[in-house]
Amino acid sequence: MKKIIVACGSGVATSQLIATTLKSLLEDRGIKASVEAVDLKSLDLYLQTADIYISIVHEKKELPIPVFDGIPFLTGLGRDEELEKIIKEIEK
Repeated sequence: MKKIIVACGSGVATSQLIATTLKSLLEDRGIKASVEAVDLKSLDLYLQTADIYISIVHEKKELPIPVFDGIPFLTGLGRDEELEKIIKEIEK
């Protein structure tokens, strides 16, 4: 099972909302994945064991795992397209 992390400043509000939304969308499609909200201060630690990172802010540095945009899961704009990209990565 793939492990997906979503990070925001505190790991509570925004990242939790996105994580819950993403998990529900994946479950609706029969896709099993672990989706966890984390805080940005601990991101480097979580990147060591995660398969996919959903970012709310644009990272300026190269990360060791695939990064996807979390904003569509907040706004709804482009959500289906971003979800499809994530699903393709999960299914690799």
